[in-house]
Amino acid sequence: MLRPIFGCRASGVLILGLSLVCTLFVSQLHAAKRAEMDADYSKKIVPFMQSYCMDCHSGATPEAGLDLEKFRSLEDVTTIGRKKWSSVLDMLVNGTMPPRDYDQPAVEELQSVLTWVQDALSSIDCSSPANPGRETIRRLNRVEYQNTIRDLVGIDYQATQSFPADDVGYGFDNIGDVLSTSPLLFEKFYEAADEIATRAIITDREQLVPKHDLPLAQFKLKEGNPSGRNLTFPSNNTGSYELDVEPGSYTVAIYAYASQAGNEPAKMGVRIGGKTSKTFAIENTTPDSHPMEIKMRVPKGKLPLEVAFLNDHYDPGNPDPRRRDRNLFINRIELRGPDSNLDARYPESHKRIIFVRPGEQGLDELQAAQQVIARFASRAFRRPVTNGEMERLMILYGMAKEDGLNYEGAIREVVVGILCSPNFLFKVEEDTQEGTHALDDYQLATRLSYFLWSTMPDEDLLQQAWKGTLRQNLDVQVTRMLADPKAKQLTENFAGQWLEMRKLDIVQPDRERFHGFDHKLAADMRTETEMFFQSIVDEDRNVLDLLQANYTFLNGRLAKHYGIQGVEGDHFRRVELNDNKRGGILTQASVLTVTSNPTRTSPVRRGKWILDNVLGTPPPEAPANVPSLESQKKLTGSLRERMKMHRENAACASCHAKMDPIGFSLENYDAIGQWRTKDEGFEIDASGEMPGGTKFAGADGLKRLLLEDKKDEFIHNLISKTMTYALGRGVEYYDECAIQQVQGEMANNNDKFSAMIRAIVHSEPFQKRGG
Repeated sequence: MLRPIFGCRASGVLILGLSLVCTLFVSQLHAAKRAEMDADYSKKIVPFMQSYCMDCHSGATPEAGLDLEKFRSLEDVTTIGRKKWSSVLDMLVNGTMPPRDYDQPAVEELQSVLTWVQDALSSIDCSSPANPGRETIRRLNRVEYQNTIRDLVGIDYQATQSFPADDVGYGFDNIGDVLSTSPLLFEKFYEAADEIATRAIITDREQLVPKHDLPLAQFKLKEGNPSGRNLTFPSNNTGSYELDVEPGSYTVAIYAYASQAGNEPAKMGVRIGGKTSKTFAIENTTPDSHPMEIKMRVPKGKLPLEVAFLNDHYDPGNPDPRRRDRNLFINRIELRGPDSNLDARYPESHKRIIFVRPGEQGLDELQAAQQVIARFASRAFRRPVTNGEMERLMILYGMAKEDGLNYEGAIREVVVGILCSPNFLFKVEEDTQEGTHALDDYQLATRLSYFLWSTMPDEDLLQQAWKGTLRQNLDVQVTRMLADPKAKQLTENFAGQWLEMRKLDIVQPDRERFHGFDHKLAADMRTETEMFFQSIVDEDRNVLDLLQANYTFLNGRLAKHYGIQGVEGDHFRRVELNDNKRGGILTQASVLTVTSNPTRTSPVRRGKWILDNVLGTPPPEAPANVPSLESQKKLTGSLRERMKMHRENAACASCHAKMDPIGFSLENYDAIGQWRTKDEGFEIDASGEMPGGTKFAGADGLKRLLLEDKKDEFIHNLISKTMTYALGRGVEYYDECAIQQVQGEMANNNDKFSAMIRAIVHSEPFQKRGG
């Protein structure tokens, strides 16, 4: 049934025709409305700006970076200027602009402008084809590289320690526009690939033979006792040790050296099990990397090992002091073996890559290599490898064979090449057609896996892509992926950056003022917030619980920090909160600490953090050359009183009018998040009043303000932040329709976290790529 639109109704055979008529009618109405608004911009808005705004917000250095001369039409306001004009609307509504010591518009004049701006910002035309934007081809960041190597190869490679830090854009380190590359980084990629391939692939079966050093200090000497780290024989003597072995072939490798005297080198005798014996001449006078070896095949059981110094010699009259005394030193004895059942000793990484060998499944060496390389390259590239790519990889394999490498060694060389390929290092989305187009299933699987897991698609996703059934099963896949332990990467990497938890690694509160703060407490703060966010994901809670939940996760140390009784030990557990001092991210010590100064709280930083990270309405940067609060010695009184005098500068007042009330509502929490009622001897006043006249007090009042008056702004911002992370680019004005669709889907599903994720994954910016 066709839904009525602006009075249009249809039924029966007329549906198709009337549908077209209705669509055209609505489009014409929309076009007429926009034309009228565009005319009003020139007649009403421009004169208003010239009278009350342009003196400050135009020219080479406009106040707060807002140059209103740049906006010449309705189109400019609603596209490139949408974020700026949202701030303009906020300032006008709150009465912070024009400044109070400037000429003020008449009430009717102001109301007319407010109505126009509100209509302009809400007049999004979502009926025309959407622009999904384009993610700049980007490399994997350090965390993604590390996770991908783990899932592709099975090696735990610490990329976060080996590679330089990734650049950050729009608050995240997975943004294509800022993930730069350099010759040094490519060199790092090669070194990493070579190390990873060496660790993953066994090229010589001898590497599989177990090896361990015998404890020299536990050898029993026939005369005396061992001392130091070596077995030292100043005279003829025998040292013995009992081995406990499985059946098989063994090698005993003895690393020895000697001081020389007389006409022959020092001699070392070795006897194993009373049957196998051998005498070695030890000519080197310093530790050597080449051992003396004796091999044998033995049954299971106890096996005595004896080493002896056989030819002591003493010549005190020798003119060369170095030739007066012959001694034997054994600095290491290594037992190698048994050499049986070696196939079972191949590591998982080797078996994952080299899943077939020549002679197996009727394959010759070249055929086996082709299968191994094709499968590994397809998984590494996150799509089927092409014929051209296989030709080049097999040329590399052939070159390795010409250099004398065996089957495994040649495969290892190809693996290094694959791990250095742009198709592995970068998230490549090749344009298979011109203009806006849907991603293919492999590209969609890759976007999905790096969004939710920060790693490559698993076998299930790749199978769905291969079958072409991923899109029809997207919701099932999202549910599965959010329930997987790998979804914790969404908490660590998305929430960790959105909420700025990573700063806890570098914050340095003044230890003299805050004795209880150390790296363990900082780690606990981060754990609390991560476990709390993860509970929102795991329990699929309403996203507003991020602000209002009445529970958190604590261990004994953090509970003591909060003054909460009954929690002991290092183990974190869920704790129900019974008062209004805590609850939600805003009262967690992690957020309160990263938004403070080293020596005191910062209402400005806390207010700015909430405006930016919670509401998505960041204030402009502070004007240049504004003195800090600490540098103004003449300011006295409580922090609130000093800041009131500090912001008397008219250029600062408008932004501080929004930031400071929010920040002051959190003043009951000190710079490391502990509850307090006084600061520097002054009673804390945690009340605030927003420019529009709304009053509130304390963290509880702030939360009510956000939940009642700013709910839509919070959810809109959370969607915007999540889409930025999901897409690897900043959201633009043309993404607004998609954001509103996501917000609508959430509203229909009790604003649950999974509803947001599913709606983002189904959105056109996520599913498509612009031309």
